[in-house]
Amino acid sequence: MTKIKENSTYNANRGIVMQECPVTYVMNKIGGHWKPIILYHLLAGSKRYSEIKKAMPHITEKMLIQHLKQLEGDRLLIREAKPVVPPYVTYTLTDGGKELESVINAMAEWAYRDMKRNNSLVAEEMAV
Repeated sequence: MTKIKENSTYNANRGIVMQECPVTYVMNKIGGHWKPIILYHLLAGSKRYSEIKKAMPHITEKMLIQHLKQLEGDRLLIREAKPVVPPYVTYTLTDGGKELESVINAMAEWAYRDMKRNNSLVAEEMAV
């Protein structure tokens, strides 16, 4: 991915929009395909890297590492390296990350309703 210059017009406009639009602010923090899924899995509690990877078998190592770093940088999760042999890392939601639980759950509830609605439409089409 090409790096955007810090003083670019795009960055200046993005900063203004983020201050004025709360949806843009949220999407900048948790937008994309993988971040909400990572947050969803961490709502159940702290997980080791391998547990997150196992829960999300379709994500590549590179994407998982990248998104975990971004979520940590946005202070939505904490990365803790345990000083044991062999060493391992756990990821835990911060208070800010935990506050997204209602948002993530609302997305999941909507998905269940929409899947049910779409499945009933498919069943109706197949019956015709």
